[in-house]
Amino acid sequence: MRVPVRLLVYAVLACPSPIPAQNGGIVISQIYGGGGNTSATLRNDFIELFNRSDKAVSISGWSVQYASATGSSWDRTLLSGTLQPGQYYLVQEAQGNGGSISLSAPDLSGGINLSATSGKVALVNNTSNLSGTAPSGSQIVDFVGYGAANAAEGSTAPELTNTTAAIRQSAGCTDTNNNRADFQGGSPSPRNSRSQAKPCTPLPGHRCTPIFSGICDERGQFCQWPGCSRRDRHNLRD
Repeated sequence: MRVPVRLLVYAVLACPSPIPAQNGGIVISQIYGGGGNTSATLRNDFIELFNRSDKAVSISGWSVQYASATGSSWDRTLLSGTLQPGQYYLVQEAQGNGGSISLSAPDLSGGINLSATSGKVALVNNTSNLSGTAPSGSQIVDFVGYGAANAAEGSTAPELTNTTAAIRQSAGCTDTNNNRADFQGGSPSPRNSRSQAKPCTPLPGHRCTPIFSGICDERGQFCQWPGCSRRDRHNLRD
């Protein structure tokens, strides 16, 4: 006599644990250094931040810092305020001689003169100047090298021009810790704290990849994949 056995076949998923951005998931989401240059529309350089986490994060006492592509001297702009989940934060930097449009309601203004083509930008959880061509340490929340920069997370983001910005993909949610994969070049589109919030779904880190098949017991109508927000129902079979 054949005894029916009810089995639930499911995919076991591995959830990668990329090195998280320190202090709550704030990332650099856009960099533009062509402000006021030939052919530029915008008058100012800018650095845009984004909260890709699911919690409000204070950036008071933090700084954004910039060095040239191969430089070891860092300029800084001190930050203040709190970013809600999915919220942007616009830091206006140096103004050039050209351009016809001012940035709309920047959240903070500094005076850093970013290169239009290549450079390094760091988000730091204190106000101390970085040093060296490739600084490291837990104080660095996020780091972007673009163009011909000699330091980056993974490979550098694309080289920029007077009319292109480095823009983090998925409205700021993508963060693989590889600047080349995370950023693409495009027309500058600065967003500030009043811009529409773009909460990341699923939450950062909940990216799952099937690696092998397994079996849930007959009571397992649903399989919950550890560390992920997904639940999936599969057909039972005898």
